[in-house]
Amino acid sequence: MGTLASNAALVVLQAAPDAGELPFSDTTVALLGSAVILLLLALSGFFSSSEIAMFSLPAHRVDALVADNIPHAETLKELKDDPHRLLVTILVGNNIVNIAMSSIATGLLSYYVSQSMAVLIATFGITALVLLFGESAPKSYAVENTESWALRISRPLKLSEYLLLPLIVTFDYLTRQVNRITGGRAEIESTYVTREEIRDIIETGERAGVLEEDEREMLQRIFRFTNTIAKEVMTPRLDMEAVPKDATIEEAIQTCVQSGHARVPVYEGSLDNVLGVVHISDLVRDDTYGEASDIELEDVIEETLHVPESKNIDELLAEMRENRLHMVIVIDEFGTTEGLVTMEDITEEIVGEILQADEEEPIEFVSDNEILVKGEVNIDEVNEKLDVAIPEGEEFETIAGFIFNRAGRLVEEGERIEYEGLEIRVERVENTRIMKARITKTDNREGDGEHEAAGDE
Repeated sequence: MGTLASNAALVVLQAAPDAGELPFSDTTVALLGSAVILLLLALSGFFSSSEIAMFSLPAHRVDALVADNIPHAETLKELKDDPHRLLVTILVGNNIVNIAMSSIATGLLSYYVSQSMAVLIATFGITALVLLFGESAPKSYAVENTESWALRISRPLKLSEYLLLPLIVTFDYLTRQVNRITGGRAEIESTYVTREEIRDIIETGERAGVLEEDEREMLQRIFRFTNTIAKEVMTPRLDMEAVPKDATIEEAIQTCVQSGHARVPVYEGSLDNVLGVVHISDLVRDDTYGEASDIELEDVIEETLHVPESKNIDELLAEMRENRLHMVIVIDEFGTTEGLVTMEDITEEIVGEILQADEEEPIEFVSDNEILVKGEVNIDEVNEKLDVAIPEGEEFETIAGFIFNRAGRLVEEGERIEYEGLEIRVERVENTRIMKARITKTDNREGDGEHEAAGDE
């Protein structure tokens, strides 16, 4: 196509003076031709920079610009809504101006050199000009000024679409048919970024110093929030502080004070039959300022929810807010009480552990490769802190559960487990429960994961 256009331009420019139809001197023709080439070079830069600016600007930023009523944002959105046609518009325009430049340059040079030499000089000369002023420089500018340049060129680009409409419609249709035959997708880009891309952006933001480590951790917890179930955040049954239904008001107040909790469950018979929750403020008010002297504990019980251990905590949070509850009971498939979840437990899944005055950190770094961790800590938290890949099982989510699963029996203080470059040492056991363990990265990936017993020396 470029060769045919070059030959046509050459024939016209050479034949016209002989026929007396071009009342211009050679100098005038050269100046006019050079001016046209410069104009076409500018148009080449316009279309090249348009491609970078338009397809580098994310859709959510376009929506934000429209919402803020930024000038030309509506035109920009209209172009971005059909990315396939937008790309065809840019490519058609860019190819037309580049081929026209080569053709005109060949015709002008033929006045001074042979045709073959004119083609050779025009090919390399126009290529150099296009690479520098029509591609490299405009695209670099568009990369650095994506948003402002996209807004600025949106209307001229829309005008180009109207002027080249017949060609654009034709090539748009042909391109879609080729994509259909070859099995390609008609869509060029998805509307918004994916969750994985956002996670990558968060990681990159921390490395670049845009986000602090605690900010990155909070954002990552938000992404895990919808995949977390009640069983993973609950206070287990063994740690529950509760009072029986037949306890006195004074005994209930004492339980709240000794446990350090403002609310405690009330049960009848056993913890598998939780009736509700009492709040220490209600207990103190009715005990100290109540008019009736025969107030029983059951008179101040507040009803609560019983939820399955598999319930997602984002749904649970919505229910607790709707019913204005601060504590719910978690049950298993047989209706047995497994534990309880408070509003604080759910909040900690986003903001991190909220410690009381005398409460220990759940994960404590001894060195870069060694941590002390409570047995009740979830495995994914350890994986994130230590950058390891300890697996979770169907029957356990905590470090204590992992140790019991690997050992296959009850363990004692001082025993060790090796697993894929990790050494896990049981630091403290109360009764049969693992309270604390020490995890060390040994970088020995040849371990078979077998249990090794080793007592304290």
